[in-house]
Amino acid sequence: MREFDQAEYNEFLIDNRVIGFFENPITLKSGRISPWYANCRDLMSRVGLIDQLTDFVLAFSAEKGITADYFYGVPDGATKLAVILNYKKGKLDSNENQALVIGRGKPKKHGDPKDKYFIGPVKEKDRVIIIEDVTTTGSSLIDTIKHLQESNIEVVAAIGLVNRMEKRDDGKAVERAVGELNVSYFAMGNSTELLPLARDVLKPSDPVLEEVEKYFDQYGIEALKLK
Repeated sequence: MREFDQAEYNEFLIDNRVIGFFENPITLKSGRISPWYANCRDLMSRVGLIDQLTDFVLAFSAEKGITADYFYGVPDGATKLAVILNYKKGKLDSNENQALVIGRGKPKKHGDPKDKYFIGPVKEKDRVIIIEDVTTTGSSLIDTIKHLQESNIEVVAAIGLVNRMEKRDDGKAVERAVGELNVSYFAMGNSTELLPLARDVLKPSDPVLEEVEKYFDQYGIEALKLK
């Protein structure tokens, strides 16, 4: 297996326009109005890109010493990614019985309780790594963790492809909020590192950069200077 290379991963995100800027700010799912974006959708839409992305995730997991029975994608943004990760994990482990588990976008209201949040061969006490595409306030991630814990699944860790590095409305960082559920959160990429790289490539206007700095003054875990 390849080693995880942070600089190479950051370049992969920037080259594929995962990080960018808005001339006219938009409202995020969280309700916050943002002049910049982190969007991993295109990475999940092409075989070549998701192949590279899964290699990065597997290398990152190995570097952090995180092991589990399978990956579980936060619905719906990382559902496809988790399936490919589990397939590759089975190949790497020479395990033809590797579970190909899919997270349901909405809980199933009837049938076996273990099928409420899962499609696939799930057992109680399974050990799971949750994968999320973009982490903002962590609300969807935390809901997913709670659902799996309710199903008597052990969540050993959560991994975000990109952490927007924002405080939640309660003032907590995502790492702390997730940690309160006895789960460790790891970010493969952080916005405070990625935004300066995106600035150098995309060259947004000074007014846009000023809006991004103001956004981090209001919501960021730390201030960000781009000018």
